[in-house]
Amino acid sequence: MATAEKTGSGKACVIIGASHAGVSCAYALRSEGWAGDIVLIDADPELPYHRPPLSKSYLAGAEGRALQPLRSAENYERENIELRLGVRVAAIDRAATELELGGGERLPYDKLVLAVGARALVPPIPGLDAANSVYPLRSAADVEQIRTALADGTKRRVVIIGGGYIGLETAASLTKIGAKVKVIEREERVLARVTTPEMSAFFTELHENNGVEVLTGRSVISFSSDGEVTKVNCTDGSVHPADVVILGVGVRVNTELAEAAGLTVQNGIRVNEFTATNDENIFAIGDCAYHRNPHYDSLVRLESVQNAVDQAKVAAAAVCGREIAYDAIPWFWSDQYDVKLQIVGLSGGYDRAILREEAGDDVKFSIWYFAGQRLLAVDAVNNARAYVIGTKLISSGAVIDQAKLADPETVLKPANILAE
Repeated sequence: MATAEKTGSGKACVIIGASHAGVSCAYALRSEGWAGDIVLIDADPELPYHRPPLSKSYLAGAEGRALQPLRSAENYERENIELRLGVRVAAIDRAATELELGGGERLPYDKLVLAVGARALVPPIPGLDAANSVYPLRSAADVEQIRTALADGTKRRVVIIGGGYIGLETAASLTKIGAKVKVIEREERVLARVTTPEMSAFFTELHENNGVEVLTGRSVISFSSDGEVTKVNCTDGSVHPADVVILGVGVRVNTELAEAAGLTVQNGIRVNEFTATNDENIFAIGDCAYHRNPHYDSLVRLESVQNAVDQAKVAAAAVCGREIAYDAIPWFWSDQYDVKLQIVGLSGGYDRAILREEAGDDVKFSIWYFAGQRLLAVDAVNNARAYVIGTKLISSGAVIDQAKLADPETVLKPANILAE
């Protein structure tokens, strides 16, 4: 990409990371009136693209092989946003307010935004180095490797290690293109750390009905390979031959630059309510930012597009001297087969979960999480109404009549389920 024309204002805001958080911040800076230079750096050589479809439509090939760009190349040029793609940042020199780039170039900044995200966790499983066709799934390059490995039609056996959202979305996508998929999860149920046993059972049944073998309560202890087939060896003595193995066991936050520069690192890069780090000229947003959520009065690090975009706007305002406290209720989604799961809120610390089934609908329900009388979160399956109403009720702090909520004959409206 050609370098955008300099604005000549003498001020520069550099953003490291060109995914949803970084790109959103660059455009929000222009909306906030930042007249200086904006430089957006990313090690990925691709024009910044939407990442949620990677484990869904892009992997399945439903929308062709083209990535979905966040913005066109021309749009960045029009907004005088300079893209430096395929470039790694080696160090942050806070004293000099400069970055050291991978090739030794020094790049000065007045304000710096870290949107460095996270990378796929690759566990140190014995035999991994010698195993054939083992991939994470975090970037477009990862997806291309997986699709290439499966392209000739003879290699169809896929083992996915990890039964979280990424693992299950990947299983659904690969099943659509004819792969024979196994999911191996070390916990006793899939999604064990994020949802109820009822929701776990639903998604297990969903995948099994679509031909996926779901194996829980076992851990992978080693890989072995004959050069063509990788054998996945588990704690229970079972062995699972695979043409392709996909690692979906979580992420590692990219905190190395921040930590080396002396920024506070705590389950990510620690920021205040305005996304500022302990250096007044450096901000952190998105997957890498560990921040306090006022709705739950707790420190959290969120991996979602919503959080990335919302924090980007807060950071842009702060860079421009306008402090707006981050105050958003988190929301997420997951698409698997013909099922859409929408999640609002954080369910951690719940002491009661109410399953609400809608009368006359087989695959339309929601789970409502409470701490005492307080609604914390809602998981909604094919149920946009529950998601929208849940969002409003969490935001308002209204007290809900839990018996009426659980009754499928009670029409789901705020007026019908509020406590008297």
